[in-house]
Amino acid sequence: MNFSDKIYIAGHKGMVGSAIYRSLKQKGYTNFVMRDSSELDLTNQEQVTSFFKEEKPDYVFLAAAKVGGIEANNTFRGQFLYENLMIQNNVIHLSYVCNVKKLLFFASSCIYPKFSEQPIREDYLLTDKLEPTNEPYAIAKIAGIKLCENYNRQYGCNFISVMPTNLYGPNDNYDLKHSHVLPALLRKFHDAKINDLRTVEVWGTGKPKREFLHVDDLANASIHLMQTYSGNVSVNIGTGIDMSIKELAELIKDIVGYKGAIVWNKSKPDGTPRKLLDVSLIHSLGWQHTIDINEGIKKVYFNKFLNEDKKGF
Repeated sequence: MNFSDKIYIAGHKGMVGSAIYRSLKQKGYTNFVMRDSSELDLTNQEQVTSFFKEEKPDYVFLAAAKVGGIEANNTFRGQFLYENLMIQNNVIHLSYVCNVKKLLFFASSCIYPKFSEQPIREDYLLTDKLEPTNEPYAIAKIAGIKLCENYNRQYGCNFISVMPTNLYGPNDNYDLKHSHVLPALLRKFHDAKINDLRTVEVWGTGKPKREFLHVDDLANASIHLMQTYSGNVSVNIGTGIDMSIKELAELIKDIVGYKGAIVWNKSKPDGTPRKLLDVSLIHSLGWQHTIDINEGIKKVYFNKFLNEDKKGF
């Protein structure tokens, strides 16, 4: 990418898209084209066609998606499948039609089989059954990966895909019904602290293990790959380090300063037992994460909750 190239970030107001935008600006890129959902409905092919033909972006970061945690994925199954398929199909296809130089598609580590061997290598994709609670979302993301791969094969495009692990950071979603585990726990423990609650309920047993990556690390990894990598192997992006949900809850409890007890609701689903990505490929491509989980959560908590409490949450 040259500094003068026109860059379209689909989903620039979300956690991933906004991190990409911040990082690109810091690196000196200035030629951006952005539309929010009120200006451009990415599920509408006619609107996406008009946008691409008018703006003609050189590079595309496809970070727009319908996302949520276990409850949202399991509740809005049809919506998650339909909307993500439509967004991906429209943006990827119009990138081909309008001769975009390169596109980077954000998939998700949930695309891998529920009981994958650990750590999960890129070639474990489609080797076994998915986790049932987020199967529709995962199927949509797999379709996006395969669309990029096969547009490369048939049309000679330069479309790459990445699989981030569990993310956290600025502009995350803290709604308890729709958020992922880390932001949900931050919200729960913070609310319990300020309301002087004696207990905090956490879903499941606490035994599943998860890997967490700060979104600023993801942004830097994605830009690095956009500048250096081409190929049909989708690239894992993570830390290569995981922790149990119990360990995560205790860590967040300590950072927040909550003094009550944690109650585990074992009637609720745990989800996939473990999801640790094999990051040897991206390490070989010259990138490693820089933000430690303790440092990252403290930064998120103090910036989001303590600062914004003064303005009203």
